[in-house]
Amino acid sequence: MSQVNETLQWLWQHVGGDPSALRSVDLRGSGVVLPSSFAVDDVAQATIAATGLAAAEVFRGRSGTTQSVTVDRRHAAAEFRSERYVAVARADPSAPPPQMWDKIAGLYRTRDDRWVRLHTNFAHHRDGILALLQCQNDRDAVQTALLGWDAETFESAAAVRNLVVSMTRSPSEWASHPQGLAVAQLSLLEISRIGDAPPMPLPASARPLSGV
Repeated sequence: MSQVNETLQWLWQHVGGDPSALRSVDLRGSGVVLPSSFAVDDVAQATIAATGLAAAEVFRGRSGTTQSVTVDRRHAAAEFRSERYVAVARADPSAPPPQMWDKIAGLYRTRDDRWVRLHTNFAHHRDGILALLQCQNDRDAVQTALLGWDAETFESAAAVRNLVVSMTRSPSEWASHPQGLAVAQLSLLEISRIGDAPPMPLPASARPLSGV
């Protein structure tokens, strides 16, 4: 069984899905689409398939009709970075869309030869980072300032100020980090009851989630 099939099977079993429903899924394509240290292609294809299969199961419960779910690997990868393919109405259709990220957002090297990632798309995050670094709103100035900090020290100083900075870590470093350990204990997903009401059966429908 391929890695993507194993991932889909694990996801489906984790949420209590009917194992027989997996026979309705057709996962097409193979190979690397988005090169990464993470299994992005497998996750993209498997999670989209699981979502489609969940909708198909809702439809089966409403209508008694079984649907098939087909997910192309390249299409799934494109969905996972769909912001790269957004078409924005603008005066010059040939012009590229505006930058998604603030000009100082991104990765920077630190004094201890590690890396930190800054998220500065919100103005108060950007201004807080610049105040902490005591530098101008310029990538070169930010890089120069960060060479005076160790990565984890800067990450902690930013967190105290409710700013968004993360030090890059190896998989083993993250697995042993308190936050990594905490995340590892979480369920894949949770359904939390937010009120009291009798269950409402879904009526028959021409589409899986009509009326929901």
